[in-house]
Amino acid sequence: MFNSGNPWKDRFLASGAHFALSLVVAALSAALVFGLWYPYPYREISGGRELFFLIVAVDVVMGPLLTFAVFNRKKPIKKLKLDLFIIVVLQLAALGYGLWAVFVSRPAYLVYEYDRFRVVHVIEIDPARLDTAPLALRALPVTGPGMLSLREFKDGKESGEFTFDAIAGVALSTRPELWQSYETARPKILEKAKPLSALKKRFAEQAADIDKAISSTSRPEAQLRYVSMVGRKSFWTVLIDGTTAEPLAFLPIDSF
Repeated sequence: MFNSGNPWKDRFLASGAHFALSLVVAALSAALVFGLWYPYPYREISGGRELFFLIVAVDVVMGPLLTFAVFNRKKPIKKLKLDLFIIVVLQLAALGYGLWAVFVSRPAYLVYEYDRFRVVHVIEIDPARLDTAPLALRALPVTGPGMLSLREFKDGKESGEFTFDAIAGVALSTRPELWQSYETARPKILEKAKPLSALKKRFAEQAADIDKAISSTSRPEAQLRYVSMVGRKSFWTVLIDGTTAEPLAFLPIDSF
């Protein structure tokens, strides 16, 4: 263990080593969060980036600072090892709790909600209602957001009930009993989607951003359509394939 003969130097060395290891753990955690649970653009739409960096910043700073505070070569080696072990346990517990918070707040589905897309997060879905979803949709995805659409209302009573709940703040897309496969709604999605020429006309000042998004799809502009999208914190626009309705690109433009 560090023993330079200078107690302050030893503390800085121990704290620096702890900081380096903490950064490695943070990098691995980031790969999990942003590579699996919050892929682009959900890391921006759903606020995952801010939440993750807040958690990691506290965790990465906490451990090394505590190590700096307790590291003392004059302590019995068993006592010093116990102190460092406790710090690591506390740090890992804090990181684990933070990752759990990020996990349960993750985006579950991008849902086509009759005339728009909506990002639905796990925390917005009532677990008690999952049994009302089609059998294949009762287990929420854990390897990244899935795709869904909503079925038509069965009757006027159901329409009135769900619409009233939506006005009260319970988004239709969070109701498992309305879920169906994305493919089922493909004809309706293509019918409602709008041509990109209309988007470029409305947002002429953002034409460069729109053209960049079009280029990223590797499709000609004439083959693309757009649909507005509701996120957790803002409104975006989704570019879809005009034949398959596959989402291909996302723009931070409020096209409602």
